[in-house]
Amino acid sequence: MDNNQMQAVAAAASTFILIGLLFGLALTVFAVIIYWKIFSKAGYSGALGLLMFVPIANIVMLCILAFAEWPIYRELNQLRHQLRNQQYVQQFPQNQQYPQYQQQPQSQYPSLPTQNDPRFQ
Repeated sequence: MDNNQMQAVAAAASTFILIGLLFGLALTVFAVIIYWKIFSKAGYSGALGLLMFVPIANIVMLCILAFAEWPIYRELNQLRHQLRNQQYVQQFPQNQQYPQYQQQPQSQYPSLPTQNDPRFQ
């Protein structure tokens, strides 16, 4: 192989390595966003999602997500318990006055045109 071929192979290899690194970085950022959202929706701090990249901590965090009571469910259960203990208050006011409109008597059938009707003049 001459020098030009070696440079072409090196350029192609460095291009593939650069593309692979950018793809890996994009996947890592995507994984951080996913784990952040999962931990946030469970009621934990989103930063705990970064522990998914630590070798032993990721297994521990998955076990916590799978088997522990999530803070969001704890809060939901407390609110449900408070609601059960409250007396239900009537939500609609008594004797509410509705606007009264004058209605003209309407017959069952539409009125027939008369001689004074402008449509016939």
